Amino acid sequence: MAFNDIIGTLGVGLILLAYFFNIKALIPKDGFLYFSLNIIGAGLACYASVLINYVPFIILEATWVLVSVWGFIGVMKKQ
Repeated sequence: MAFNDIIGTLGVGLILLAYFFNIKALIPKDGFLYFSLNIIGAGLACYASVLINYVPFIILEATWVLVSVWGFIGVMKKQ
């Protein structure tokens, strides 16, 4: 498995883990852990997309990071 495959797999795995935890109500959908998993996961997936120069997924994952950061900031403001 190439380096970009490992990074991408870890990133997508974290995004899917956040989604699974959310669906099973194991973590709150507006909590720090949910947004953190999405930020880190999408960041890794975006980096893997940069490594393979796949622009559609660079845009998708960068947007996912930005939206998750926005959500994370919203949670921090509530605290």
